[in-house]
Amino acid sequence: MWETLGTVRDLGRLQEIASVLIRYGFGDMVRRIGLAGALERAGRLLHWQDPQAMANMAPPERVRRALEDLGPTFVKLGQVLATRVDLFPPEWIAELGKLQNAVPALPFERVRPQLVEDLGAEPETVFAQLDPVPLAAASLAQAHRAWLADGIAVVLKIRRPGIRDTVEADLRLLARLAEIVEAQAPDLQRYRPREVVQQFALSLRRELDFAAECRNAERIAGNFAGHDEILVPRVHWQWTSERLNVQDFVVGIPGPDLAAVDAAGMDRKRLAAVGAGIVLKMVLEDGFFHADPHPGNIFYLPGERIGVIDFGMVGRVSEQRRFQIVQLLHGLVERDAEAVTDVLLEWGEGGGEADESRLQADIGAFVDQYRGVPLKDLRMGTMLTDVTTILREHGLSLPPDLALMIKAFLTLEGFGRQLDPDFDMASAARPFLEQVLLDRWSPRALLRRGRRGAIDALELAGDLPRELRRLLRAARRGRLNMQIEVTSLKAFGDQVDRAANRLTMGVVTAALVIGSSIVMNSAGGGVPSRWLLALGVLGFVGAALTGLWILVSIWRSGRR
Repeated sequence: MWETLGTVRDLGRLQEIASVLIRYGFGDMVRRIGLAGALERAGRLLHWQDPQAMANMAPPERVRRALEDLGPTFVKLGQVLATRVDLFPPEWIAELGKLQNAVPALPFERVRPQLVEDLGAEPETVFAQLDPVPLAAASLAQAHRAWLADGIAVVLKIRRPGIRDTVEADLRLLARLAEIVEAQAPDLQRYRPREVVQQFALSLRRELDFAAECRNAERIAGNFAGHDEILVPRVHWQWTSERLNVQDFVVGIPGPDLAAVDAAGMDRKRLAAVGAGIVLKMVLEDGFFHADPHPGNIFYLPGERIGVIDFGMVGRVSEQRRFQIVQLLHGLVERDAEAVTDVLLEWGEGGGEADESRLQADIGAFVDQYRGVPLKDLRMGTMLTDVTTILREHGLSLPPDLALMIKAFLTLEGFGRQLDPDFDMASAARPFLEQVLLDRWSPRALLRRGRRGAIDALELAGDLPRELRRLLRAARRGRLNMQIEVTSLKAFGDQVDRAANRLTMGVVTAALVIGSSIVMNSAGGGVPSRWLLALGVLGFVGAALTGLWILVSIWRSGRR
């Protein structure tokens, strides 16, 4: 009841979600996860017609269309799912990759009050000129071009008014929906819905904070200090806030416009090499990278330089992860299936439940495809796709940082081949991989790890006598407890608990009936007796309601 009261404010949005799912042929899922029953009990009507056109769509397309109709939060969810190459097959990744943020822009007068509030003044007093016509509009924000008093062109990225309330409502519903799906749809548990929603909620809340996006941009710009091949637009912090991002306007050729690249006489091969170097440095050297390097976030500048924008989605890769990537590639080249299996089991969450011998056999067959192939000839995109396919077939999934990294690599290789059909990502990655090995085994790195290990060992040795003393003291006093949880027994205990609750309510109902009968039989004709009569009637009403609750509870348990 408490959960129901907590979600009353989101009931309208819940009906919209259920209606869209039904429209695209997911009515069975609506029933299975209990949305239909909840809405019908709330007096909400659902339209159950299934249009034939929707039924004939392939499942990936139906999901993509449904996410688009559900609005900004779900479009963003689809984009996050498109990075989970370890959970979904290529046809799903390709379809989800079509999700676009483009939505109709709001009239400038709608965003002006919020802009005045964020700037602390009228826009005309801050900027020499501001174009009310948006450059672009997305699900979370829209961009306007403006000019400072000194003539510098900037871009104002303005968050859509009220979008945070909508997003938070959707995130609450998604979190509850993920719990229901894991409980009621065992065949969907392999997609780890709760984990995906948690990752998505964290990513989306970060993306809503434009100040955090600007800090990401400055961090990447700092990592590339002294590298002229990349341009990260400067942040104007005096006007930047959580809802407003003000950065320099990048003048260049948009990434998708390859015809303009040719018309400008730019060297495509050089651009592909520069772009690969930028992404590989971010991932393998810095461990902090732009997680959405699609052509829409790229601009080509004179001198074969590249401008990068939109740092709302970033990824982080630890030193240990970078070393594991090198181990994986080395294992492939040396045809060492055991080494590759070890890396994949470390990567795959829940690896202890995998059939290690069968996994190693599949890895051995996979490695045979690369027998005698040198590193420079490896097709990294194809290789990583095959690796994630093996993980998916064995019920393993990647940690979010690796999922984003692999998606960045796949995007980079496709992007590079658009510019240069002969683009070889493995050869471009080779110097960075060698640098990772050098950094891993350098004297400074060995000394740092040795110092850290020595400190941990000393702390453990110092704490061990005290912890053993506590353990023995608890054992002597009879306070040493061991807790063992058996899932099947827990389910049985829950059933017993529900049965006991119903039995208790049944006893209370019987007591109400008997007590009310005694009260009504003792009622006479005076004024006090009328109060006794009313009390007896209330007892019967309470007994009837309690009995109805017991019947509904039993009926719902039977349906489950």
